[in-house]
Amino acid sequence: MMQRLKVMLVAGEASGDLHGSYLAREILRQQPDTRLFGMGGTLMKEAGVRLLFNPTSISTIGFLEALRSAQVLRRVLLRLGEIVDRQQPDVVVLIDFPGFNMRFAEILKRKGIPCVYYFSPSAWAWGRGRAEKVAETVTKVAAVFPFEYDVYKEAGAEVEFIGHPLLDIVPERIPKDEARLMLGLPQEVPLVALLPGSRRQEIKGLLPIMLKAVKLLQAKIPGIEPVVAAAKAIPLDEFRGSAGDLSGDIHVIHGQTYGILSAVDLAVVACGTATLETALLGVPQVAVYRISPSTYYVAKMIVRTPYIALPNIVAGKEIVPELIQNESTPENIAAHLERIWQEDERHRIEADYAEIRKRLGEGGAISKAAKIVLDTAKQGLEAHKN
Repeated sequence: MMQRLKVMLVAGEASGDLHGSYLAREILRQQPDTRLFGMGGTLMKEAGVRLLFNPTSISTIGFLEALRSAQVLRRVLLRLGEIVDRQQPDVVVLIDFPGFNMRFAEILKRKGIPCVYYFSPSAWAWGRGRAEKVAETVTKVAAVFPFEYDVYKEAGAEVEFIGHPLLDIVPERIPKDEARLMLGLPQEVPLVALLPGSRRQEIKGLLPIMLKAVKLLQAKIPGIEPVVAAAKAIPLDEFRGSAGDLSGDIHVIHGQTYGILSAVDLAVVACGTATLETALLGVPQVAVYRISPSTYYVAKMIVRTPYIALPNIVAGKEIVPELIQNESTPENIAAHLERIWQEDERHRIEADYAEIRKRLGEGGAISKAAKIVLDTAKQGLEAHKN
């Protein structure tokens, strides 16, 4: 009888918690007696992962911003190293969170513990050096983008292209009138979704700008109303505390992002995974982002990609307007929303979105990732025996 496999999963932010939860469920579907433990959030816990730490409440953006919790993360890193010594996992799955997980990968390499990187560091944006570092320290990379596969393969990593799990996660768009009825939204007016992100500093910095843009847009598209998507990862009272003034005709809906995107005509979205989700649901969007000037300055010097929004990165061209830093003004956002409201623009966006979907693979990414993890764990178990 084969010994139970021990799989450790390590995620540090809301998106990693989401993808870790789907992966955990699929691992247990394929190998029900697997022991899952590690670091993550509520979704991973609900999926059957025994949580040792939940860092999603302290996750931050940027180089200088991250220093505020660096001491905490350093202690967690040391503690996880001790847990690895005690538990001897057969494999460790690193999920995004590169500033932390790349250092943890080095510790695992020294300890001889196999690891799989799922949602690996964006080497296609940060350059070959990062890909080579990952190749030196991890056992396998599960690549979710085709261009990511190419970069890691060239750097010498053991890499497999699995496609993007959002193809499995994002549901089919339901009819607009049904979505509005389900969410209690008005049927006869244009609606614009506002997705300011899941981190407090994103919400505080971006949502007031988005709301001002909608006020300006009302002069061009009469009757248009904003629908604010409050991410499930942050409690609604905390979201409201970070959001500022939400009085007037502003619909705020918590934890129903896919339903909201089915219900609206346009969207303004903080750069990140949500831009890709919005594209998969076929909603014309404007992507916006603001980070601290110092972080932006450093990133500008070292990032190798001309785009920030994921749909543009996947397409290799700008199909979604990007308004970054000082360009993300209410006036600019409103002007771009007015442009993509036009019928010919919407048809163009639909065609580009269809091409993106093709480039993201054939589906089944989560199942493929789980198989990679389990196969690597079995090899790790055999190595322990020997």
